[in-house]
Amino acid sequence: MTVTDRQLDRRWEQFHTWGPYGLLGVSVVLAVVSADPHAAPAKWYAAWALSGAGVALQLWWQGTRARRPGHGRTPSGAGTAYYALRWALAFALTWITPFFAFYAACGYMDADELIPGRWQRLGLFASAVTVAGAQAGGMPFGSGAQWIVFAGLLAANSGLQMVVAHLTAQEARRVRERTETIAELERANAALRQALDENVALHAQLLVQAREAGVAEERRRLAAEIHDTLAQGLTGIIAQLQVVAAAPDLAGARVHVERASALARHSLGEARRSVHNLAPVALADDGLPEALKKTVAEWGERTGVRAEFTLTGTGEQLHDEIAATLLRITQEALSNTARHAAATRVGVTLSFMGDEVTLDVRDDGRGFDPVAVPARDGTGGFGLDGMRARAERIAGHLAVESEPGHGTALSARVPLVRHDR
Repeated sequence: MTVTDRQLDRRWEQFHTWGPYGLLGVSVVLAVVSADPHAAPAKWYAAWALSGAGVALQLWWQGTRARRPGHGRTPSGAGTAYYALRWALAFALTWITPFFAFYAACGYMDADELIPGRWQRLGLFASAVTVAGAQAGGMPFGSGAQWIVFAGLLAANSGLQMVVAHLTAQEARRVRERTETIAELERANAALRQALDENVALHAQLLVQAREAGVAEERRRLAAEIHDTLAQGLTGIIAQLQVVAAAPDLAGARVHVERASALARHSLGEARRSVHNLAPVALADDGLPEALKKTVAEWGERTGVRAEFTLTGTGEQLHDEIAATLLRITQEALSNTARHAAATRVGVTLSFMGDEVTLDVRDDGRGFDPVAVPARDGTGGFGLDGMRARAERIAGHLAVESEPGHGTALSARVPLVRHDR
């Protein structure tokens, strides 16, 4: 309920509490001013006594409402009794002098709050009889003309009551519908807040599942690489050594020993590369921007290619999986550039953009046709498909723009997930 609604309710409460006193007082003043000095004293004694009874009745009802907080404006047996007694006093007073019609009009303003629904019309009709009788000159009527005027005034008062009652009922229905609408909106807002909380929890759960899926995928990848490289290399070494053991001459044995040695060196290189991919050493002590800066500088010194690293936006401590993925993509991209691009300049840019992180690697090398590149190259690297798979595992994506003779631009865009505190 708004402040304005509370103020309006308080004013209505004050009107229902003090209105009968005011209307009775107005009636008494008008009756005294217009009094006939030759009237019988008993008539005025009765008027004063009934007026006092009206004040006493109003005080009783005011005390009753104070003892029943929250129920004073709800139809009840006590309210019906109060309404009937007040009507009887008003009827008797208007019989004495018509000016007490003002007091009788109290019945118009609170019948809906005092009398149960099916009896409200009867109470309003009784009040209309009292008011119409006073308006017709006061009861008892002394001529047929007064009865005709009374009938017309009673019809007018009753018709006016019906119109007011109809409008009041419509307003009450609108208030009730508005209240129900507000309640429904509050329930919808509560459901929406609950849905948002559930979405947050679901997002966290999905992130955990994506992380677990990434770990499982990385394990499968390492298992496949070990099978394809280390296991085959060791098998080859064993085969060559077995040939050496059965070789009839020293020259033939030396050839097989050299082959076994080459296979061993190759397998050792593959093992070192797999361990490096599993746990990036560059991120052990530094954040991603520092690790990328060192990686680019070392790569430039090793290859003799001019390499620059640029950081844009406000750097943040990223989740380990996000940082490791971007570092591995950078290492693979630089490795591909060194092997294939023949570039003279390479630029690596890390951009923090609100809820995303973007990694851009550009070179001015010979370029290529991205559509014609195989999924894996002959040196054991992952190539574009491997880098793309890494980005997609953390809900990101990789885009490559290249054209023969016009260099290559690689862009990886991933969500910004902060480091777990």
